[in-house]
Amino acid sequence: MVTFLIILLIVVCIALGLFVLIQNPKGGGLATGGGTSNMFGVQRTGDVLEKGSWVLLAAIVVLTLGITTITKNGGGATAVGNSAIQERLDKTPSPSPLGGSLNNAAPAKPATTDTTKK
Repeated sequence: MVTFLIILLIVVCIALGLFVLIQNPKGGGLATGGGTSNMFGVQRTGDVLEKGSWVLLAAIVVLTLGITTITKNGGGATAVGNSAIQERLDKTPSPSPLGGSLNNAAPAKPATTDTTKK
């Protein structure tokens, strides 16, 4: 499922890049001929390209948040590998803070300091 969403995200990103490259920076877009165009049944192609860019941008945001949510909840393929690693970490004994040979030794006495003034 995550792989499909990532592939879909890549396709949407490429489509957004094409939409942006097609647009004319002056706002004319593909309608450079006579000022109006009937492509897709609308008067201005620039409006269609601009709305399409916003829709694709929203799709990128939704897909990115969806992928993040799925992988954080453990629904993706990467979460299976992480759970196996987590199981191994849980089974591994934790090292002692003092080392292996000092565990049975008596605790060291703190050094006394002379606080009297001379």
